[in-house]
Amino acid sequence: MLTEERYQHILTKVEENEIVTINELLLPLKASESTIRRDLQNLENQGLLTRIHGGAKKRPRLNFEATMNEKQQQFHAEKIAIAKAAANLITKEDVIYLDAGTTTIEMIPFIPNDLSIKVVTNSVKHASLLVDREIETIILGGAIKLSTNATLGHETLRQLQQFHFSKAFMGMNAAHLEAGFTTPDPEEAVVKKLAISQSQTAFVLLDCSKFQQTTFTQVAPLKAAEIITNKCPRDIYRKFQLQTKIMEVQS
Repeated sequence: MLTEERYQHILTKVEENEIVTINELLLPLKASESTIRRDLQNLENQGLLTRIHGGAKKRPRLNFEATMNEKQQQFHAEKIAIAKAAANLITKEDVIYLDAGTTTIEMIPFIPNDLSIKVVTNSVKHASLLVDREIETIILGGAIKLSTNATLGHETLRQLQQFHFSKAFMGMNAAHLEAGFTTPDPEEAVVKKLAISQSQTAFVLLDCSKFQQTTFTQVAPLKAAEIITNKCPRDIYRKFQLQTKIMEVQS
């Protein structure tokens, strides 16, 4: 198969499936793993896709954010494993900030309801599930962003400024060695930044696809929070460790 034909096949698969692995490309391309890795590198250099550990994914638009329903389908098993590990960090009488997000919402079934904790959240869905578990909950007011169900704006920030947390569990769109933690929406970024700053310890819950990615707005530098992930790519693991703590969990 000619190089251009391989490129077209790879780009088609990425467009159709959002993510493609090297193993999935070996048979149809009839090429070696080293050749496919080189193809992915060349396509990334052209700005046509983004390499991830073991494959590639569709290149994100900096200001684009998928809906909650769309994101819940991606890396679901990994998100559950990350969320379970995060919930295990909660201790008796903690005061917690639980950020909106498809990984943080997976924490809720794993939070013991006998720890006398208090949870503050900016998510309508999260608040409803927490109340169902009979966990003491405060929901921040403000305008509701329909795509993420998060409350935003002046009223959200005004209320958030009144609270201090023992732990914050944050959703995030990307983590990059230079850009830090980022999210597409500037309004959401301000809320996330304040929540992290109001917490004694902050944890960012990230699946493996979000490393070395960047979206529109910086939330905080990497040193501002610890990372809980299913896997940090080996080629950047040590560099991330120099800036923050990383907890890897098995999915």
